[in-house]
Amino acid sequence: MKYSYNPNLVGNAQELRKEMTPEEKHLWYDFLKGLPVTVYRQKVIENYIVDFAIPTRKLVIEVDGSQHFEEQGFTYDAERT
Repeated sequence: MKYSYNPNLVGNAQELRKEMTPEEKHLWYDFLKGLPVTVYRQKVIENYIVDFAIPTRKLVIEVDGSQHFEEQGFTYDAERT
């Protein structure tokens, strides 16, 4: 399945892959990396960068940090959902 994406976000996504949060590292190395399906880290989909994506299952996983619990984070998450 092919998704449209904003090419301007690719560099940012690459940096986020290098600088995963401890929670993202835990989820990736202890669970997702060994799955029998392709899991992408910091995948650009349209104008967003999602933490993890499994396109064959039409699944996106977001690991919420403290920024998601602030007013601006609530608004951004609602729009992105």
